[in-house]
Amino acid sequence: MFLKRRKKNMAKNPFYNKGEHLVIYFKCEKCNETFRSHLRKYYDIAVDYGKGGSMYSLQKEYIGSKCHNRIQITAVFNRAFKPLTYEITGGSFIAEEDFEEKS
Repeated sequence: MFLKRRKKNMAKNPFYNKGEHLVIYFKCEKCNETFRSHLRKYYDIAVDYGKGGSMYSLQKEYIGSKCHNRIQITAVFNRAFKPLTYEITGGSFIAEEDFEEKS
């Protein structure tokens, strides 16, 4: 008997830690185009010294090929790259399994 892997709880943490990268999967709220984005920890995610210690922040904007809707993702991470806060505007986070099914 094979066990099915449980889907990740996207409400807790939509970021997948893949070594030197964080990977996020999301879709456009207007056309349902799906995206996968690899974020380099020490390049795409900036150090933010102004919040009482070393934290990291992310501000990204995406535009798909099916429509011109802007998808904005902002997040704040602790030193271990665990998200403290995150928000997506113009889209919604999806699980890796959902992205693979649609591809």
